[in-house]
Amino acid sequence: MRIRATVAAVTGALALSAFAVPAAQATGSDSHNPVDTLKALHAAVSGKSAFTGATPADTGTPYALNAKFGSVKINNGKPIVAGTTGKVRVPVTFTVTHDAGVDVTAADTELDLVVYRGQSADPANILVGDDWPVCVNSSATVASCKGTLDIYPGEELGNADATTWKALGYVIDWNDVDPYADDIDWTKVGYAEGDALATTKLQRLSKLTVNAAPEPVKKGKTITVTGALTRANWDSGKYTGYAGVYAQLQFRKKNSTTYSTVKSVKTTSTGGLKTTVKAGVDGYYRYVFVGTSTSPAVSAAGDFVDVK
Repeated sequence: MRIRATVAAVTGALALSAFAVPAAQATGSDSHNPVDTLKALHAAVSGKSAFTGATPADTGTPYALNAKFGSVKINNGKPIVAGTTGKVRVPVTFTVTHDAGVDVTAADTELDLVVYRGQSADPANILVGDDWPVCVNSSATVASCKGTLDIYPGEELGNADATTWKALGYVIDWNDVDPYADDIDWTKVGYAEGDALATTKLQRLSKLTVNAAPEPVKKGKTITVTGALTRANWDSGKYTGYAGVYAQLQFRKKNSTTYSTVKSVKTTSTGGLKTTVKAGVDGYYRYVFVGTSTSPAVSAAGDFVDVK
């Protein structure tokens, strides 16, 4: 498993003058701050080779490694949806095309794909995986890779993260250079990166409830249908009401399998839903939220009403 307290990715041109102690190490914290680490380190830093910072004795810059990322797919092309706790494990697949003399599966080669929000030179946030991608050489010049992004909403996300993210990949060929050495000759180290390789959306998990009352009810009488639409609040770590959006009230007859939309209802400032209908026949009422760019669609389980 990767040591998250020291993992980072790379951005920008090949210039390693920005090497410094990772923020999480400098502060003595065990928690991973990927943004600060990414800004501090301009090459790949990981649990596999954790730098303590470059020294004045370091010389040169790495040579350009002929390796390119392609066919990047994140979460099978679907938006990533996260609640407020636990871990969301997101599958990632990609290929790396390289010179025949480059072996991305070698022990002294580091390779990863991460996603970031904002500008690559100054990201607002970055998400990584707990483990290194696993690559298999499908030919002398192409490797097929599988990995994950492991997202911890309670530790890594804020509400501003519900947006579009970009993928960035990097490869470092250490060529038996000791990354812990006090005087690294960077001219012996190969490096390649690919930016904006793909995009993915991160969304706040939605929840929806419904209650139709009274039950039972006489035909022609009023039924009040209430509910609540909430979604993950990554700033507070709780689920809070989604205000000012519409949910559809739908009805399904007792012996039918198809719901029909009755009306649209707008949520209150606390995410509440409330409307009335006239009782006609036995059946199920539910609310349906079609989703937005920041929260996925969700349907409440149908609530049965017995009409007398």
